[in-house]
Amino acid sequence: MIDFRLTETDRVHLDRTRAEALISRRYARQFDEAESEMIPDTLPEADDFYANLDPLPAVGAEDTQGPVMMLLQVMGQSWGDYSVRLRRSLQGGLGNAALAAAGTEEQKAKWGDLLLSMAITEPGCGSDPSRVTTTAVLDEATNEWVLNGEKIFVTTGLRATGVVIWATIDKSAGRAGIKSFLVEKGTPGFEVPHKEKKLGIRADDTAAYVFSDCRIPRENLLGLDESIPKASSGGFRGVMKTFNMTRPLTAAMGLGMAEAAIDFTRDELEAAGIRPDYSVGPGGMGRISAAAERFMRLEALFEASKLTTLQCGWLAGQGKPNNMESSVCKAHAGSSVREITQGCIEILGSVGVSRELLLEKWMRDSRITDIYEGTGEIQRLIIARGLLDYTRADLK
Repeated sequence: MIDFRLTETDRVHLDRTRAEALISRRYARQFDEAESEMIPDTLPEADDFYANLDPLPAVGAEDTQGPVMMLLQVMGQSWGDYSVRLRRSLQGGLGNAALAAAGTEEQKAKWGDLLLSMAITEPGCGSDPSRVTTTAVLDEATNEWVLNGEKIFVTTGLRATGVVIWATIDKSAGRAGIKSFLVEKGTPGFEVPHKEKKLGIRADDTAAYVFSDCRIPRENLLGLDESIPKASSGGFRGVMKTFNMTRPLTAAMGLGMAEAAIDFTRDELEAAGIRPDYSVGPGGMGRISAAAERFMRLEALFEASKLTTLQCGWLAGQGKPNNMESSVCKAHAGSSVREITQGCIEILGSVGVSRELLLEKWMRDSRITDIYEGTGEIQRLIIARGLLDYTRADLK
C-alpha cells in the first residue's frame, strides 16, 4: 500500500532541508540579477550552519523510502531557490544519471567523481532528441571517435568537468543510430563559446557547446555498444530510461517553487483578513470570497501534482516500471506550476509583480518545468503511446 504520511524521522530530515533553503533564499535575488556571475559551490553561512547541527537520526524501514524522500527534499530545496544551494553537489549532473543508468563498471569508476552535464538539444533539434545532427565517426586507424556538432542550453554547462553528449553514428538508422559519448572538458575540439541568457533560472550556468573534429577514445562510448539494431531504437531507448527518474525530479523542482508561491500568497491573504474555508464543499464556493476560492483551487492543483510525482518515485523505489508515470507527473507539474505561480500573482496584483519580492521570480523560474527534459507536448505524446498503444507514425 502506498503511504506518504511522514514519520518523525522524515520530519527532522525535511526540517533540515527547509533550514538550508531559507539561507539559500537570501541569495536568490542577488544571483538572479547578477546573471553573469557563477554561484559559489558553498555559501558563506555553510560552515557555521553545519558545525552547529545535531546529527540527523538514522533512517529505518518504517521511514519514507529513498526515492520518495529524495523528491520531497528536492521540493524543499527549490522552495528556497531553484539554483542556489547552501552546498552544491559535485556529482549531481544529468550526465551522472546517464552514467549510472547506462555506463559500464569501468566507465563509472573512471568518470563517477566528475560533474557531468548532458548535451542533447541543438539549434534545430529540441523536443525530439531523435533528430540530433551531431555526428560521431569512428576513425579505426586511431581507434577514436570524431565528434562534430553544436549543442545549446546545456545545464551546468560551465561548471561541469565533463559531458555526456548525444550524437549519431549513422543518420540513416534514425533513433537506432544515436549513441552517448563521454567527453572531458579541455579535450581539443571541444569549445564552450558562451553562457546562455534566459527568462528564468538566470543563476543556472546554462551553456552552449561546439565540437569541431573533437577526438575521443573509442572506449568513451557510453555502455560500449556500437551495434545499430534494425528493429528497435537500440541504445537510444536505453539511454532514454535515464529520464524515468530525472523527470519526476524536474517536477519536484517546479513544485517546490509553486509551494513557495502558495505559502507566500496564503500569508498575504491572511494578513488582509482573507482566510480559505476548507469546510466549504464544491457546491458552496459562492459563500467565500473570489480570492479565497481561487487560492483553494490552486492548492488543490498543487496537491494533485505532488501526489502524482511522489507515486512515480514510489514505483522507482519498488523496482517497478515508471515510464508512463514519469511522463504523467512531468506533464502535470509542468502545467500546474505555471498556473499556480501565475494565479498567485493574479490574486495579489501589484504585490505579485514587485521585484522587491520573489513571487515574480518563482513564476519565471517555474517555466522551465514544462520545457526541459522533454516538453509537456512530448510527454503527452509518450502518454498517448502508452495508454492507446499508438506508434510514432500514428501520432504524426
